[in-house]
Amino acid sequence: MSVIVEALGLVFQPYVLLVILGSACFGMFVGAIPGLTATMATALLVPITFFMDPVPAIAAIVTATAMAIFAGDIPGALLRMPGTPASAAYVEDAYRMTRSGRSEEALGAALVFSAIGGIFGTIVLVTASPALAEVALKFSSFEYFWLVVLGLSCAIFVSPGSVTRGIISLLIGLFAATIGIDNPAGEPRYTFGNVELLAGVQFIPAMIGLFAVSEVLRSVVSRTDRPAVTRSTGDGVFRSQWANFKRYPVQVFRGSVLGTAIGALPGAGADIAAWISYAVSKRFSKQPEKFGTGHVEGLVESGASNNGAVSGAWIPALVFGIPGDSITAIVIGVLYIKGINPGPTVFINDPQLIYAVFIVFFLANIIMLPLGWVAIKSAGTILAIPERVLMPIILMFCIVGSFAINNSIFGVILMLIFGILGFLMDENDIPIAPAILGLVLGPMLEQNFITSMIKADGSFLAFFERPIAAGLGLFTIAIWCLPLIVMMVARRSRTAPDLNAAD
Repeated sequence: MSVIVEALGLVFQPYVLLVILGSACFGMFVGAIPGLTATMATALLVPITFFMDPVPAIAAIVTATAMAIFAGDIPGALLRMPGTPASAAYVEDAYRMTRSGRSEEALGAALVFSAIGGIFGTIVLVTASPALAEVALKFSSFEYFWLVVLGLSCAIFVSPGSVTRGIISLLIGLFAATIGIDNPAGEPRYTFGNVELLAGVQFIPAMIGLFAVSEVLRSVVSRTDRPAVTRSTGDGVFRSQWANFKRYPVQVFRGSVLGTAIGALPGAGADIAAWISYAVSKRFSKQPEKFGTGHVEGLVESGASNNGAVSGAWIPALVFGIPGDSITAIVIGVLYIKGINPGPTVFINDPQLIYAVFIVFFLANIIMLPLGWVAIKSAGTILAIPERVLMPIILMFCIVGSFAINNSIFGVILMLIFGILGFLMDENDIPIAPAILGLVLGPMLEQNFITSMIKADGSFLAFFERPIAAGLGLFTIAIWCLPLIVMMVARRSRTAPDLNAAD
């Protein structure tokens, strides 16, 4: 109980509350700009968190993320241009509702059920994390190896697009992770005589480049103008949501559960949770033919799912030190900078910090309702900012943030290189999330593999001798085999009618 009281004291300070409010407005702004993701909002906040204590730094990221995920629904509903990838799943329904004069109902559903899903995910985070931390204390290098492999596998097989493109993206990230001398042998690898690369690829400049600079480049290349925006009065945002809740209680609960569960998978995140929840909602709906025509049911379930995934992604990040998505990958980097090592020991060494994070999650989802109403009402003004004004400002933040890592121009060069790489990947439909996770998890994968092989004296069977390691290993291998099994079943089902026809 004393830990909770101490956590409340850490959060309910004027400075921390001001940080929460400011980052909430910033997250709303970034999320409402088409193409600018919640991950980008988080990356742009990182340089500012250097000057903060751990609690306000994490509070800023948590709040901005939750707001940006919702705010991405605003341009999706008004312009058919999803502000974040998580909003793309149900953008057609939201836009059709706007065209039929129901924009406030669509945005109100996104707002209210995002808050409900976020609160549900936070409750799961609060109740499940300490119990999982006790289990995680029993983990050795064998278990962590399989956990990292599982996270990388989930990033490939659950991400949108083809598996081949996901593997290509992952290999790009894993290659970048091998650069430098931070490896078991301590030998320089792929540095090409550059002293700056001895420390490896700095994660934050790479992240800013892949997400933010690539978006600036895309804006410069496309040179497209946004259509005019119909202003919202905000009077009908909450009017019909109680009726929607009574009409679709199963969808709200199912979306919250599914989003939290998917978010807890390393490498998944809100984007994938929204797509899967929308598909599940359509599959079990009594009116599946209405999906894509302006039906609110998909918005209700997917809206609850995407913010539930935001909370769920923190479960592997806090318990195992493995990012659940790109955002928590940035958070882990911030925690390391602050001298805090995420993992099961953080629940013992810094319990007040963990409970402070839980409290911030509740606050973020509660203040989302009034701030979301204001954002919906002022959406026309926000979206009317010309790109020729917005993009230079974003690029300036990117340069400052990359330079501030080590006060070195090399961070800016690294940012530009990864920005070009991210632009080329986007142009060829190669997802960026697996590359990010490969960059983050690559050193952990190599370290735990080498450590385990030394312990086992080179025997691969040792990876299956411990019960938890064996379970994780078999589950990971089953995920690898699943596409092959599906392919074989599909091929057999196609050949069966041909054989019957021949008879």
